[in-house]
Amino acid sequence: MGILENLTPQWIESQYELWKEDPQQLSGEWRAFFTGFELAEARPVGAAVAAVGDEALKQSGVQSLIYRYRDIGHLLACTDPLSPCQIEHPLLSLSAFGLEPADLDKTFVTRRFMRRSATLKEILQVLRSTYCGSVGVEFMYLQDPDERQWLIDRMEPGGNRGFFTPDQRLLLLKKLKEAALFERELHKRFPGQTRFSLEGGDILIPMLDAAVTKAASLGVTDVVFGMPHRGRLNVLCNIFGMPYENMFAEFSDNAEYGVVGEGDVKYHKGLSVDLPVEGGGTIHLTLTSNPSHLEAIDPVVQGKCRARQDRIGEEGEGRVLPLLIHGDAAFSGQGVVAETLNLSQLAGYRTGGTLHIVLNNQIGFTTSAADARSSHYATDVAKMVQAPVFHVYGDDAEAVIHVTELAVAYRDRYRKDVVVEVICYRRHGHNEGDEPYFTQPLMYQQIKLRPQLHSLYEMELLAEGFPEEELKAIENEVVQRLAQAGERQAAPVESAFLARWSGMKPGVAKVAVPTSVAAATLLELSEQLSRIPEGFQPHPKVAAVLQKRRDAVIKGGPLDWGNIETLAYASLLSTGVSVRLSGQDVRRGTFSHRHSTLFDQQTGETYLPLCSVLDKGARFCAFDSMLAEFSVLGFEYGYSLEAPDALTIWEAQYGDFANGAQVIIDQFLVSGEAKWERSSGLVLMLPHGYEGQGAEHSSARIERFLELAAAGNIQVVYPTTPAQLFHVLRRQLLQPFRKPLVLFTPKSLLRHPDCVSRLEELSAGTFREVIAEPAVGESVRQVLLCSGKIYYDLLGRIRKDQLQGHALLRIEQLYPLPVEQLRDELQRYPAGARFTWVQEEPRNMGAWRFIHEPLIELLGAVPRYVGRPDAAAPASGSHRLDRVEQERIVDEALTI
Repeated sequence: MGILENLTPQWIESQYELWKEDPQQLSGEWRAFFTGFELAEARPVGAAVAAVGDEALKQSGVQSLIYRYRDIGHLLACTDPLSPCQIEHPLLSLSAFGLEPADLDKTFVTRRFMRRSATLKEILQVLRSTYCGSVGVEFMYLQDPDERQWLIDRMEPGGNRGFFTPDQRLLLLKKLKEAALFERELHKRFPGQTRFSLEGGDILIPMLDAAVTKAASLGVTDVVFGMPHRGRLNVLCNIFGMPYENMFAEFSDNAEYGVVGEGDVKYHKGLSVDLPVEGGGTIHLTLTSNPSHLEAIDPVVQGKCRARQDRIGEEGEGRVLPLLIHGDAAFSGQGVVAETLNLSQLAGYRTGGTLHIVLNNQIGFTTSAADARSSHYATDVAKMVQAPVFHVYGDDAEAVIHVTELAVAYRDRYRKDVVVEVICYRRHGHNEGDEPYFTQPLMYQQIKLRPQLHSLYEMELLAEGFPEEELKAIENEVVQRLAQAGERQAAPVESAFLARWSGMKPGVAKVAVPTSVAAATLLELSEQLSRIPEGFQPHPKVAAVLQKRRDAVIKGGPLDWGNIETLAYASLLSTGVSVRLSGQDVRRGTFSHRHSTLFDQQTGETYLPLCSVLDKGARFCAFDSMLAEFSVLGFEYGYSLEAPDALTIWEAQYGDFANGAQVIIDQFLVSGEAKWERSSGLVLMLPHGYEGQGAEHSSARIERFLELAAAGNIQVVYPTTPAQLFHVLRRQLLQPFRKPLVLFTPKSLLRHPDCVSRLEELSAGTFREVIAEPAVGESVRQVLLCSGKIYYDLLGRIRKDQLQGHALLRIEQLYPLPVEQLRDELQRYPAGARFTWVQEEPRNMGAWRFIHEPLIELLGAVPRYVGRPDAAAPASGSHRLDRVEQERIVDEALTI
């Protein structure tokens, strides 16, 4: 067709008009074309133009057809084992492209297709095989044409089918047998026990095996898994190599198997192993422990991976792979999925792409897909980050393995998330005691009649000539291993406190650790922090803050909160301890007190003063997070699990915003060590204090954390001075164990003239869990016990009105409550003194309900309560009423 390729009739007509005016205006090719038609008496130019125009339209139609099959061919893909395949779609009919059956044997130019030209029949065969068979692919929304073409070049030549050697096919059958026979053995040995069977999604086992093998071949050395309970036991044994006898011991609830702490159900537990890989060496696999809040594990896995990648360095993203397994209902239904996807390309949180496997069993507990989501696919949320999505027929084992390997290769090349959705089914109810026929009778009638996948694949291999005895030998070997495991004792459970955690101990050791830093060292650090690179132009006000901080250190004080917080980080960084600070607006600080990152006012470039004091490989990172709490706190929790030797901090914009992350707090932070023997030293900075800013900007909900505190699981601290902050942050890294630190931080006190410290308070002493200030030279008639900001309101009134007879006792650490220190301090006061607990929060909030029973035991009497009355909301929305209430609290407290 030459020059006529892809041209419209209108364009050809315009060229013809130019030829008639002056043939020299056109190229020789066009002149020859029109001259030839003029000489042909039986074919005038007008008719020729019309014929050529029709041919060009068909050629254009073929190009549109190719594009559309790539774009929406997945709508005709046969991926559902329980539904008939759709064979037609109006947008993919020949007539939609101006084509007809008579064109099937015509040859068309195909551009970047398998070859430059092909018949329409050949083109359709390739497109339907690639995009409308056992695999449907959504990828044409990718904005990078290189990514699209890379996928096309790997899908279309083989019709989206992989090539498998006989040995690979036998291995695939073996993994299917292991998956199915393991479930059968559990059912036989432990009938009726909940195991959240993988049956119906058996392909997951060979799929994960293929993913790990492919990842290892691409240089991955660590794979961190996150998955729900369904199929978890199967994965533990048949991917991670957990001995079958250990699993049987779990089911038997054998005491000698060993339960760590309070323990957890077996289908929530994790495991870490090193597995040998082809060619030598090993790959480290980690299955992260997970509660029943299914997708809550997603950001935790990302945080664990990022910590490992940071430790490795530049090659980290290529060597550490996050692999998340999801159910269809959870992936489409739980918002943390979208939050975690949104983290995937952010500088402080990216992990080089995640392999997402969605095991779509087409039902969530008893809820059908029609009632579970509004989107067409369960995976549609993944399109927000332009992740390619493969939908694959779960009973086509080889197709699943092919797209899994392709997905791993895509992640390796482009460092982006990729999704493989396996359309399968759930052979039993939600658990083995659940009756699915109650709610999905038609679905389960079909499932009942379906053979298991290992049988289907075995029949396929037999039909292709594989010896029957060879296939039966595979099954017999798996059956024998399971039977022999029942005769062996469970192997000992290995402690979690190994490798980087080997220097740590579980539990709480009551050991006083030195946290002071020499004054000379602090002066030197302050000097370094105040230096601004030549040519860098920070905001004048920020430059003044840095200079003021330096001058204050030189003079020995007063040192405010922002100054001392920075010195605390610097003192750790200069000794090789890394610091990671994350949360909304943390670089500047919500209340403009931190300024950890400076911005050049002319170029926008950044400078981190704390990076000037790094030593011994330490890193300082401060990341302003996206506007989310659930995923970001989960990420930082995961990071802390992998970095016991670093200070990892998450700061809420306001303390009460932490309730957006309550699942992470409840299910991981406060209970992870008791359930899974996984310690975390994560610090939560939660701004707290009543300044009349309403119900959503006052309370960090102290009462919630105290309610969750037990068995030494967390530390709850409400420091009242910058020096106390300095020591508690340093203590967090210097003590011989790791516990989450819930740190209530100030807002108005950041600039309060009395909320300051002296340099000597940093160079001497340590964190004081109780601070008592008895009146000197007079009889103490009342002891006011309090915690946090209310101390300054009481102190201010005492000084202003020169009140006598009042002593102030601050409890700086609310949990673990320093009972012995409290007893020692309380015994110093006269027997007739009245004891009053004072707090800003309502009576049913704050520390009162936690503290009053211990105080009764210590005092032998019920202390007086002064604070706000019981309330539904933490604070009034009226600034004036809030101030009136605050004044009333102070007045009542100081009335003897």
